[in-house]
Amino acid sequence: MAELERRARVKPIDRRQLLLRPVDVEGLVAAEHPVRAIWELVGQLDLSGFYEAIEAVEGEAGRPAIDPRLLISLWIYAYSRGVNSAREVARLCGHDPAFQWLTGMEEINYHTLSDFRVKRKQELDELFARLLGVLSAEGLVTLERVMHDGTKVRASAGADTFRREERIRAHLELARKHVEEMGDPRSEEMSNRVAAARRRAARERQQRLEKALEELKQIRATKSDEESKQQTRASMTDPQARIMKQPDGGHAPSYNVQISTDAAAGVIVAVGVTQSGSDYRELVPGIERIEANLERLPEQMVADGGFTSRENILSLNEKSIDFVGAMGEREAQSIGQMQRRGISADFYPAEFAYDAATDTYTCPAAKSLRHDRKETRIGQIVHQYRAHAADCQACCFKDRCCPTAPSKGRAISRRVEDPVVAAFLAKMQTDQAKEIYRRRGAVAEFSNLWIKAKLGLRQFRLRGLLKTGIEAVWASLTYNFQIWIRLRWRTQWAT
Repeated sequence: MAELERRARVKPIDRRQLLLRPVDVEGLVAAEHPVRAIWELVGQLDLSGFYEAIEAVEGEAGRPAIDPRLLISLWIYAYSRGVNSAREVARLCGHDPAFQWLTGMEEINYHTLSDFRVKRKQELDELFARLLGVLSAEGLVTLERVMHDGTKVRASAGADTFRREERIRAHLELARKHVEEMGDPRSEEMSNRVAAARRRAARERQQRLEKALEELKQIRATKSDEESKQQTRASMTDPQARIMKQPDGGHAPSYNVQISTDAAAGVIVAVGVTQSGSDYRELVPGIERIEANLERLPEQMVADGGFTSRENILSLNEKSIDFVGAMGEREAQSIGQMQRRGISADFYPAEFAYDAATDTYTCPAAKSLRHDRKETRIGQIVHQYRAHAADCQACCFKDRCCPTAPSKGRAISRRVEDPVVAAFLAKMQTDQAKEIYRRRGAVAEFSNLWIKAKLGLRQFRLRGLLKTGIEAVWASLTYNFQIWIRLRWRTQWAT
C-alpha cells in the first residue's frame, strides 16, 4: 500500500465569529504616547467657557453632555495625525487604540464632533490664548522676535464652480423651486430623517448661491472698469473663496492664511485667514492678533518683501516695534522700466546730474530739467523734473532718451524718504539686520510647511471665511501642542 501523501494541518482563521473579551483601556497606549500628553495639557487649561455652554447640570433631569475636554483632545490628536474629517474621527474612535483610550471605548457621533469644531469660535480663541499663556510661562514664548508670513491654502471649491452673475441667478432660481417643491418632509414616503436632511441640503445650496451674489457685489466694488465688472465671477460652493496664485505657479480657489511665529521655540502666537491675495496689508492685523492673544506687543517683527511697505514701516514705528524686512530694490525696478520703454543705458536716471542749489537736473546731452510738480505719498515725497519739449525734439539723442514720448520732454523723479523710512533702509544695509532676516525662513516658513505637510492642511475641509479661520486655529493649536510635547512633556516624562 502506497504511503499516504503528507498534508500539514493548520489552525483555520474564522473572521465571522463574535468575541467577548476583557479590554484593559489604560493599557491601549504606552505611557509615552503623545495622546496622553494632549489629554494632560488640555486638562491644565481653563475650559470654563466650554462648560458654561452645557445645558445639562447636576441634580436635574437630562442626558449628560460629552466632556469638552474629550472633544478638544480628540480634534487635536486627529489633526496631529493629519485627519480633519469628523466622519473619519468617529470611525477611528471605533478601532484605533489611541482614540479608544481617549473615549474610554465609548462611541462619538460624527455630528457631535462636527458641530463642536465650528460652533465654539470664541471659546476656541480663548483656548488658543490660554495655551500661549502656559507656553509663555514655561519660557517657550518671549515675543522678543516674531517672524510673520502668509501661505495660500486651497478652498473647498473647484475652479469650475466659479460662475458669472447670470449663471448664478439661474441656479438660484432652480434651487428656490427645488426647496418649494420638497414641501413638508413629513409628507414624503421616505423617512423623516432622510427627507429633513435633503431639505436642509437644498436650503444650504440656496443660501450659498445667495451669498455668491453678495460676494459678486463686493468684488465688483474693487474693479475700476466696466468690462472687468462684467467678467467678475464667484464660486457657487464657497462664495468667499478667491482665485489666488499657488506656489507651483498655478491659480486655484484659496484663502490666505497669516501666521505669526515666535522665534524663541517656533510657537505660533497668532493666526488669521483673509480673502486678500496680497500680503502687505496683513502685517498690522497680525500684530493686533498677537496683542489680543498675549496682551502685549512683540519687540521685533520680521517679514519678507511682501509685507515690507512704507506704510507698514511707519505703522510699526508708531507702535515702537523694531521692523526687519526686505524692501524691493528701487534701482532694479527703475532699470526694468527703462528697458521696457526702450531707453538706452546712457540715459538712465543715474546718468542725470542733480544740482541742489538750483533744484535742477542736467541730462547727458547738457539739457536742463526743471522742477515740474511734487507728489506726497505715504512715507515719501516724489519730485518730478521735466525738460522742455523743444529741447528734446531738437536733440539728436531723442530716440535713445525718450522713444515712447517724442512729443514731450524727458522726465525723471527724485524721491525724498520720510526720516523713519530712511532710517529703516539704512538699518537693512547693516550686517546685523541681514543676519536676522536670513533666519526668517527657518522659523516663519517652517511653521507654514509643517501645518501643510504634517497636519494635512493643504486644503480646507470647511467653507467660508469664518469656518476656515476656525480650522486654521485648530491646526495652529495642534502645532503648538506638538511643540510643547517635544520640548517639555517628553523631557519631563523621561525624567
